[in-house]
Amino acid sequence: MNIYKHYFLCIVTFIYVTILFESCASNRNYIYFYNAQSIASKDSSSNYTPILKADDLLSINVSTIDPDASKPFNPIVVSNNTTGQIIGTPATQNFLIDADGTIDYPVLGKIKLAGLSRKEATDLIKEKLQSYIDKPIVNIRILNFKITVLGEVRNPGTFTIPNERITLLEALGYAGDLAITGLRTNILVIREINGKKSSTRVDLTSSDIVNSPVYYLNQNDVIYVEPNKTKVNSARSSSNTSIVLSSLSLLITTISVLLTFK
Repeated sequence: MNIYKHYFLCIVTFIYVTILFESCASNRNYIYFYNAQSIASKDSSSNYTPILKADDLLSINVSTIDPDASKPFNPIVVSNNTTGQIIGTPATQNFLIDADGTIDYPVLGKIKLAGLSRKEATDLIKEKLQSYIDKPIVNIRILNFKITVLGEVRNPGTFTIPNERITLLEALGYAGDLAITGLRTNILVIREINGKKSSTRVDLTSSDIVNSPVYYLNQNDVIYVEPNKTKVNSARSSSNTSIVLSSLSLLITTISVLLTFK
């Protein structure tokens, strides 16, 4: 009978250690970016201007007093069927900034835009155009400006923004607002600048939120809403209950097998 007692004590010890380990690790399982403090924080006193970079998709439109003079700088993309007929409405060509930071623009050739703000890029193209047309007007838009919202929100996902000015509150609105289980006092915003990650924590309940360096978001910012303690404890309890039931089932099965061979 001592051998059965030995087996029983081993199984009980296994269950206890498993539950203890699971309880200690639960925060890492239920909170994204658990080690976010290891990401170097950005200096909140600096003012960041969105900078163009590789893989940005740009819409560039050139206009002037003489429409015909600007046509060579506004290439038109058309779709043809097998008979050569144009299908649909012609659209202005878009430009993707290459890995080397340049675009290949009609007539002007290679232009390096990465590292410039949208205004600086506009002024650069306008300067180059002045050799060809009088008083050029240049409009540049970033077409793939997007942000990602994760965690305790109603509709997490990645959202393409039609303009370059979006606030943290508007981004949460895109995601359907925070779920009731979301922690509102510690919103995490992760940003990449010149290949380096930075993180900033924001308290939505503070009136000082509008002064945060991440109140206005940049392209590819990631917002994460942590679960509150109620949600974490509920998930932890559910996980532990599952472990206990599974362990008890194993224990009962083991004892039954041992008694069968008694």
